[in-house]
Amino acid sequence: MPDDISTSPGRTANSLVLVRYSGDLTTKGRLTRQHFSKRLARNIKDALRSLALRSRIERRHDRLHVQLESESDARAAAPLIAQVFGVQSVAQVAERQWSTREDLVRHGVELFGDAVTGKRFAVRARRVGDRSRIPVSSAELARDLGTALLPRSAGVDLGTPEFAAQVEIGPGHAHFFREALRGPAGLPLGVEGRAVALVSGGFDSAVAAWQIQKRGVALDYVFCNLGGRTHLLGTLRVMKHIADHWSHGARPHFHAIEFEDVSQELQRACTTRYWQVVLKRLMLRAASAVATERGATAIVTGDAIGQVSSQTLQNLAAISRATELPILRPLVGLNKDEILHTARRIGTFELSKVVGEYCALVPAKPSTGARLSVVEAEEARLDLGLLDRAAAERSIFELRSINLATLDDPEIQVDAISHDATVIDLRSKPAYQSWHYPGALLLEFNEAMASYPSFDRSQHYVLYCEFGLKSAHLAERMRAEGFDAASYQNGAATLQARSS
Repeated sequence: MPDDISTSPGRTANSLVLVRYSGDLTTKGRLTRQHFSKRLARNIKDALRSLALRSRIERRHDRLHVQLESESDARAAAPLIAQVFGVQSVAQVAERQWSTREDLVRHGVELFGDAVTGKRFAVRARRVGDRSRIPVSSAELARDLGTALLPRSAGVDLGTPEFAAQVEIGPGHAHFFREALRGPAGLPLGVEGRAVALVSGGFDSAVAAWQIQKRGVALDYVFCNLGGRTHLLGTLRVMKHIADHWSHGARPHFHAIEFEDVSQELQRACTTRYWQVVLKRLMLRAASAVATERGATAIVTGDAIGQVSSQTLQNLAAISRATELPILRPLVGLNKDEILHTARRIGTFELSKVVGEYCALVPAKPSTGARLSVVEAEEARLDLGLLDRAAAERSIFELRSINLATLDDPEIQVDAISHDATVIDLRSKPAYQSWHYPGALLLEFNEAMASYPSFDRSQHYVLYCEFGLKSAHLAERMRAEGFDAASYQNGAATLQARSS
């Protein structure tokens, strides 16, 4: 039956997209398949909305029919749908009615005649649906259509043709198409609940996030910032790519936790050789706090056994005991070449390769076999209140709505504050109490994002935060709603230096 998620547009020739379910869907029982296919249809709708494409979706037993408004819309939709988890393949098809084998051959010549000219070709035909109502075999159609196309071609090649004419024959109608795009397969995003992923902007954590999403798990991201504005911005770019291109059907949030105070406490209190192991445990604790608030039931990491000193089997065992939540490690058995291959496929390789590693906490002789009792004794020396405060004061970005281009937009960024400006400090209360611009009002970022619509629209606002990222995001939102708002370029440290 049609899954009428939106108003049905008018039907035009060649405006249909055929979506095949992944094997993970086709092997499920009837009720589970119905639930999963309905979620897949919603996720495809979400993907199409990103290009403002209107569609009507019909759910069938082993595929979806996505009807677009025009052939050009279908052409734009196909590669987008091929990035939705749960999709095995996607093809823009021409649908034609038929009653005899001659009808099918005539349609095939009309649609494929130009494409086979001068090429070695093959015809791939199959019957779908109730075969008792299809009075022609796929082999007969392949033979007859191939014979009709042969004079225009350079010959038949059933093994590695230059062009494959594909036909799916149903009762009274047939679908003709030239190529099918490969989808990511897996399960529809969201059918397996929610987790949080620890991310660093590097190759591994982005690929791990993609792999877990492929298994139907919706994600939020936790970033423990040790490298300041540059590291935060680089990681935001990587995870926004995942959100925009591979998270259709979800609205992932990026939780940025400032770890500078935690890092200094770690270096003060702990033995150098255990820094990395204790640091990873603290990051898991931070991720657990976010997971509890977000209703997530697992933590995802990019660990691969033996890749670095903190990822030896014994160290991973000690690190894992920092949380009661299950830790999912989809890369655990992969080597670096396999991880980089996937990073290239999903589009994060070029973004991740420019994200720098934070090296200040990498000791010359790190422990590779830390005992849990020793690590817990090291951790007991820490003031864990610093970690709790950092997690509570984290910044949260909705990745699919944030526009990172605004961070360099000269219309939004300012490097001076006029005397008539209302200045708002978006940092935490302790940071504000330590130093703030004279006369600045304190309004923490998350509160400001919720309350800015009630601001006085007659005022000129200048916003600042730690690095100029949160303030630019809020300034853009405010300007879009008619406010006179700007962000102080590069954040509070630069403002403090220029004000002293």
